[in-house]
Amino acid sequence: MNFDLLKKDIIAYSKEIGIDKIGFTSASAFDEMKNRLIRQQELGFQSGFEEKDIDKRVYPDLIFNKPKSIIAIALAYPSKMKDASQSKKGARRGLFARASWGRDYHDVLREKLSQLEAYIKERVPEAVCKSMVDTGELVDRAVAERAGIGWSGKNCAIITPEFGSYVYLGEMITNLPFEPDEPIEEGCGDCNLCVDACPTGALVQGGQLNAQKCIAFLTQTKGFLPDEYRSKLGNRLYGCDTCQLVCPKNKKMDFHLHEEFEPDPEIAKPLLQPLLHLTNREFKDTYGHVSGSWRGKKTIQRNAIIALAHYKEESAVPDLIYLMKEDPRPVIRGTAAWALGKIGAPEGKAAIETQLVHEKDLDVRAEMEKGLAFFEQINI
Repeated sequence: MNFDLLKKDIIAYSKEIGIDKIGFTSASAFDEMKNRLIRQQELGFQSGFEEKDIDKRVYPDLIFNKPKSIIAIALAYPSKMKDASQSKKGARRGLFARASWGRDYHDVLREKLSQLEAYIKERVPEAVCKSMVDTGELVDRAVAERAGIGWSGKNCAIITPEFGSYVYLGEMITNLPFEPDEPIEEGCGDCNLCVDACPTGALVQGGQLNAQKCIAFLTQTKGFLPDEYRSKLGNRLYGCDTCQLVCPKNKKMDFHLHEEFEPDPEIAKPLLQPLLHLTNREFKDTYGHVSGSWRGKKTIQRNAIIALAHYKEESAVPDLIYLMKEDPRPVIRGTAAWALGKIGAPEGKAAIETQLVHEKDLDVRAEMEKGLAFFEQINI
């Protein structure tokens, strides 16, 4: 078997099926990444969503029998939304991050990798492949960097010369000995804009992220959002794009190459108040196809409540009073009470005081007290 020729054929086929960039690397250990992951663990900077076993993340031979190579792929996604409605008083809107626009990228990339795997097995029947997207053991960014897809930016994203950092990543371990590609030279230089712009200081330094402080992570947590981050959330419902938006390498980068990733403005930038009253079925039917729905309805609704507080949207006060009184979920009741205080309408104060007598949950009562404290600050 001429693996150099097969590699060229795989590259050509990848373009036919809509893979925007492909690279090859060895299946040797990611030793440098192991040291970084150990340090992240020691500092408590991990999100908790990662594979717990660090060795599995850096040693391909622990998750695949006698691996020879890894194929990395990248698909570009758009950075600008067409025909997006503006948020305005009485009709405030939230925002899903760009990586959650359109159809769930996990599904799309898995389909591309499945097509690629079928092509390889057609050419080499004895080929064995293992594909993964985001939730697999390996670190997507480390594989993509070593395979020449792009360099690892100070914002902890892979930055490609062609598409900036607006790319989804996936990889496939194989038992075939493909010639590795050369990594791309680091291109951030002295630029530190992303680190300086991070709303919560989660980018500790270039290339080092404290995931526990990252808004993209915080929007996916399920409990009460820590007080110090609520004012930082803005109108974000899922994810955060700040470190990508300020990156000079992303200037004028906006690619609409895949219909699956085109956003529906009413889903990617939805009205906030209707979100508060969605049933589970309505949420699944409307948002179930986007990656930002994976943590469920409650998390998005909690973020929507915080966004309404950010806007001080008084038209939402009746909705928030209803949630505070009637919703069975403590996180929603408590966040609604806090938001009523943040908005500052007198009827909100009266409602909190009345409901405080009946509320049994200690965490919710604490949020009610926080809400009432806002009124004391403005002497209502």
